Amino acid sequence: MKSKTKKLYPESGVELNPFMAKNYDNIMNIASLGLYHGFIHKAIKAMDIKPGDKILDLGCGTGLNACIMKKYLSDNGKIIGMDVSSIMEKQFNKRCAKNQNIEFIRQRIDLPFSLSEKFNKIFISFVIHGFPHEIRQTILKNISTHLKPGGALFILDFAEFDMNEMPPLYRFFFKKIECKYAFDFIKRDWKQILTNYNFSDFDELFFFKNYVRLLKAREN
Repeated sequence: MKSKTKKLYPESGVELNPFMAKNYDNIMNIASLGLYHGFIHKAIKAMDIKPGDKILDLGCGTGLNACIMKKYLSDNGKIIGMDVSSIMEKQFNKRCAKNQNIEFIRQRIDLPFSLSEKFNKIFISFVIHGFPHEIRQTILKNISTHLKPGGALFILDFAEFDMNEMPPLYRFFFKKIECKYAFDFIKRDWKQILTNYNFSDFDELFFFKNYVRLLKAREN
């Protein structure tokens, strides 16, 4: 989640300073050697979005993801983006201004919240790794509460791997850029964690030398 507000978790790397928040998409594209936009398109295509889907995008950022998702929806579909950052809110609303069925809610996803509706799909992209694990559990509870029965969760984030087995250059940049919570995230068995929250029917798609994964799970 991207924010200019005071951090609740000082060692987290997902609450961004104003410069990072304002230039987030460009920074991600540079960091990925120009591959970021194409990669996001591939990941969202793999979500198999249906025309009438109601989608919740947690830590939605600039609205890039929402506008790509919108291409697969009819007028009966809907996207709600949720983020804590006022800078992201301005970018999101500007980018999605012409889409009547896309809405932004300014809200922390790491604190309990309650919306008046449930969703077919929930998407969370490069956000959950940046929180302490006990806070991730709050996020998962929010997700479970807001998915329709049989709904699908999509976590686009780092895969599970041993950082010590990375090539030296990859390991250097990963340790330089990411926070300690990411180092914890990659060690955990996320299929087992999601099983404990009543998810099953897992599927996964890997990117960037298998260091990044789109993990799909369906709520029982």
